[in-house]
Amino acid sequence: MSVDCLRVSVTDKCNLRCVYCHPLPDCSSIEYEEILAFEEIVRTVRLFVECGIKKVRLTGGEPLLRRDIGRLVRELAAIAGIEDLSVTTNGVYLESMAAGLKAAGLQRVNISVDSIDRKTYECITGHDLLPAVLEGIYKAIEVGLTPVKINSVIIKGFNDSAEQIAALAGMSVDLPLSVRFIEYFPTNRSTRPATDYVPNSDVRAFIERKYGPLSDAIISPGNGPAEYFKIPGSAGTIGFISGRSSNFCRSCSRLRLTSGGKLMPCLYSSRAHDLKTLIRYGQSDRQIRSFLNKLIAEKVNYTKSNSPKEEFSMCKVGG
Repeated sequence: MSVDCLRVSVTDKCNLRCVYCHPLPDCSSIEYEEILAFEEIVRTVRLFVECGIKKVRLTGGEPLLRRDIGRLVRELAAIAGIEDLSVTTNGVYLESMAAGLKAAGLQRVNISVDSIDRKTYECITGHDLLPAVLEGIYKAIEVGLTPVKINSVIIKGFNDSAEQIAALAGMSVDLPLSVRFIEYFPTNRSTRPATDYVPNSDVRAFIERKYGPLSDAIISPGNGPAEYFKIPGSAGTIGFISGRSSNFCRSCSRLRLTSGGKLMPCLYSSRAHDLKTLIRYGQSDRQIRSFLNKLIAEKVNYTKSNSPKEEFSMCKVGG
């Protein structure tokens, strides 16, 4: 397994307050001067690419809130060696920004949509913005930010009914996108408790009850943790990311850079390495590359079972 994917959080701010990510009252943000500047992000990503990173995803918070995000996309797209440049977004501003991001060099988008029932969406996110998100999905497909992937976290008592799950899965029937169901994993006491987790085996059973047996597993670009299937005759695919009921640590190829400049080799680990200090206080490219290569080599030692944990909000580490 090679470590070739870097997620870069460009802000910890978000315009939604999802119950599993950034719920009230946990709304604090780090100071602006502590956020990595575009020049620092570009330099860091370039050095990572020189160490073998090929895939870069911009995350948040909500990355489309970062002022002049198109310029950052353009500068990253110009780095030789990046094979896949994508964004994970809640989609609220995507309809108006999709064409510009595509022109800047963005290749694809992941869009968080936990329900296509308007009231349920508002209940989960705290805002009645589902129509804007759906328009963003259609625009992303239209301008070619493909493959469009929909990320849906299923939470007991919110969107775990057979009707809600079938409706989400049904988006893949008529639209050329992938609907991925992600098992919930709590990260702090302000989010929903661990008992609100719904295993993907139950989610799949609901889908197959509505649409019949899914296809055998298929290979999808990205080679991430999702397993992909198809509803017979559908335009898109169904994906399952089962990080709670299974363990894919040994095949994990991802590193996460927080908006405050901390590198997290493992999402579930409290071990974070301070890259911002190296970037801001005089370390040469050679010295930083040496440090990054060491961390990449150590990545295989991190697993959910052996990494010490501490509470955090998902919006602060980029999902």
